[in-house]
Amino acid sequence: MKRARCLGAPAVAALLLSAAANAQGVSPRQLVEVADLGELAVSPDGSRVAFRLQQPSVERNTHDTTWYVQPLDASTPARRVGEGGQPLRESDGASLAPAGVTWSPDGRFLYYRALLDGRVAVWRARADGSGARAVTRDAADVRGFRLAADGRSLHYRVGATRQQVRDAEQAEYDNGIHIDATVALGQPLYRSGRLDGRAATQRLHGGDVIRSPLLAGAADRWRALDLATGNTREVSGGAPPPVSPAHARVAPFKAWKLAWDAHAARVAMLVHVTEWQGVGPRPEVALSVLAAGKGARPVQCRDPLCTGKPITAIQWRPGHDEVLFTVTDADDSQAQSIFRWNVASGRVLPVVRTSGLMNGGRGVPGTCAASAAALVCVAADARHPPRLERVDLDSGDRRVLFDPNAALTADMASVPVQRLHWQDAAGRRFNGLYFPARRAAREPAPLFLTYYRCSGFVRGGVGDEWPLATLAGHGISALCINAPPSVLDAVTRFEIGRSAIESAIALLSSRGEIEPGNVGMGGLSYGTEVTLWMAMHSHTVSAASVSSIAFSPLAYTLMSLSGEPFFSRLRTYWQLGDPAATPAQWKRLSPAFNLDRIHIPVLMQLPEQEYLHTLDYAVPLIRDRRADLYVYPNEAHQKFQPRHKLAVYERNLDWFRFWLQGFEDPKPAKAGQYARWRMMADRRGAASPGQAPD
Repeated sequence: MKRARCLGAPAVAALLLSAAANAQGVSPRQLVEVADLGELAVSPDGSRVAFRLQQPSVERNTHDTTWYVQPLDASTPARRVGEGGQPLRESDGASLAPAGVTWSPDGRFLYYRALLDGRVAVWRARADGSGARAVTRDAADVRGFRLAADGRSLHYRVGATRQQVRDAEQAEYDNGIHIDATVALGQPLYRSGRLDGRAATQRLHGGDVIRSPLLAGAADRWRALDLATGNTREVSGGAPPPVSPAHARVAPFKAWKLAWDAHAARVAMLVHVTEWQGVGPRPEVALSVLAAGKGARPVQCRDPLCTGKPITAIQWRPGHDEVLFTVTDADDSQAQSIFRWNVASGRVLPVVRTSGLMNGGRGVPGTCAASAAALVCVAADARHPPRLERVDLDSGDRRVLFDPNAALTADMASVPVQRLHWQDAAGRRFNGLYFPARRAAREPAPLFLTYYRCSGFVRGGVGDEWPLATLAGHGISALCINAPPSVLDAVTRFEIGRSAIESAIALLSSRGEIEPGNVGMGGLSYGTEVTLWMAMHSHTVSAASVSSIAFSPLAYTLMSLSGEPFFSRLRTYWQLGDPAATPAQWKRLSPAFNLDRIHIPVLMQLPEQEYLHTLDYAVPLIRDRRADLYVYPNEAHQKFQPRHKLAVYERNLDWFRFWLQGFEDPKPAKAGQYARWRMMADRRGAASPGQAPD
C-alpha cells in the first residue's frame, strides 16, 4: 500500500495550492447548491407548464422551493407564482414527497401541498402570479388531496393533529419511552430527526428501516372543502372514488405501472413478464393497452422498439391514440430515450434519445409532462445540471425553457466526461462515467472511484458525498461505476463489484491514465458495503471513505427488535441469520470479523441515525489509527442539510488529496484533521504487513 507522499512539505503544498487557484474548476459549494426541478404539470389547454424549483442554501442551511408557470412556446419567461416552503421529505433524508400539483379546470389556478408557517396545507396560486394563499387551515397536516372535476371543491386527507403529535412526544418524554418493535434503536429517541420542518420523534412504520413521525399510523380522515364558501365538512365512508373506476379490471394483470386515458376510458400498462430473483432493475416488461368494455383483451406493443426493452415510464399523449414510453438503458448510465406508440396502427417512432435523464434529473422513476404537441422534461446529464426542456413530439426538436443552473453549466463545459464501457476477464460488461484529471503533464494521475448508480448530473455519486468534478479539477481522476443487476447471493454480488472495479483500474492503467497503486474509493449504502469489501479483499484500493453502515453483530442487535421484516431482508440479500447460527457468513461479510484485513485508512462520515450501528468495528479501527469518524446530527441515511453536505464534500476532497497526492490545505481550521491523518500515516508506515487480502 502506498502511503501519502511528502506530507506537509511546504514546497509541494505551495505548488499544488497555486495550481488549484489557477484551475477553472467546479467547487464543492456549486455542487451542493445545484437547483433541482420537478412536479411538472401542463395546463388544461396545453399552453403552459407549472413546475417547482428547489434550491439549497449553505448560508441559511435550508432548501427553498418556488412554483413557476411558463408558456410552452417560451414567448415569455417563467413567472414565479408561489412559495413552496420547505421540501416535504421522506425519512431516508433525500427523497421528496410529492406536492400533488393540480391545475384548476379553467387554468386560472394551481393547487399544491406546501410546508409553510409550520403546517402542511393545500395552497392555491394564481397562474398569472398575482397571489397565492392557503385554502386549508386544518389542525392536522394535509397528507394528500384531490380537486373535483368541476374545480368547485377539494377533498383532502389528514391524520393526527399537530398538537396531538406534540402531546404524544411530550408524554413519552415525561413518562419514559417504551421500547418495542417500532422504536428505531441506534439513534436518539426523542425528537431526533427532522421531518415536516421540525425536530420529530420517529418510529419505524411499515418495515424495519422506514421512519415516520409519531402517530403517522393514525387513520386517514377525509374532508371536503367548498372553494367558494370556504366551508369544510367531514366525508363519511373514507376516500372519494378514484379518478378511474377500472382498477378492478386491471388487477388480474398485476401491472407494475399504469397510465389512465380518462377521455377514452382505457389504460396503458407495464407488466413484468419474467420472474427476477436478483438485485437491481427487473428485466423484461410488456407494454399493452386495455380498452373499455367487458371482455376486452389487452393490445400489446409488438414493435422491436418496445419489446425486450427496459421501459420505465408510460403516459398518454393527450388527444391522440399514442402512448409515450421511456426506455432507460442500464448498460449506459441510465441514459433515457422516449418513443411514441400508436395503439391503432401499432407503429413506434422515436421522439428523443439522450445520454442522460429526461425525467427529473435525479433518479430514474418519473415522467415528463405532456401536451398534445410537446413534452416538457427536466433534462440532466453528466455535464449539464437540471434544466427544463420542451421536446416537440413530431419533430423531436428540443428547446431549453428554463435553466436555473446556467452558471454551473458554463463551468462544466471545461470538465471532460467520458461514458466508459469495459469487460472483465469473465466477459461481464460494465459501464460508468469517467472524469479524467486535469493535470499539466501527461503522467498518470491518482484515481477515485465510487460504485452504485451514476445517472443524470452525477455530482457526488449516490448520496452526493464525493465531488467528482472537483476531484478531477484537483488532479484526481474520478470514476462512477454503475452496479449491474446481480444475484441475491451476497458474496457473488460483492465479487462482481470487485471484478468491475479491478478491471476498470486495469483498463485505465493500461492506457497510462492512472496510477494503479494510488486509488481511493467511497460509497453510500450498497456503495459502502462494496467499499469495505474491497478494503478487506483487494490490494487495489489505497484509501476509503464510507457514509453508511455495514452489517455487524451490534447492528444486528439494534435492528433485530423489528422482527421478521428485518430477519427476512437479512436472509434474502445477505444470507445472514443470528451470528451464532450463521457464523461463517458473518465472517465472510462483516468488517467486525475482518479487522486484521483492513490495512487502508478509512474515513467514516455517518448520519446520527446510523453511527451507533458501526461502533463494534469503527472503535477498534479508530483506536488503531486506521479510521477517522465524523457524525452529523439530525441526519438520516442520505444527508440533507446543505451545510452538512458541504462539510462532507470538502472533507472527502481533503481526505483523498492527502492520501493520494500528499497535499494538506494550510487553512488553520483544518490543522486538527491533518494532525490525526499524519498519525494514521505514521502508523501505516510502522505497522507490519499482517495478513494480506485474498
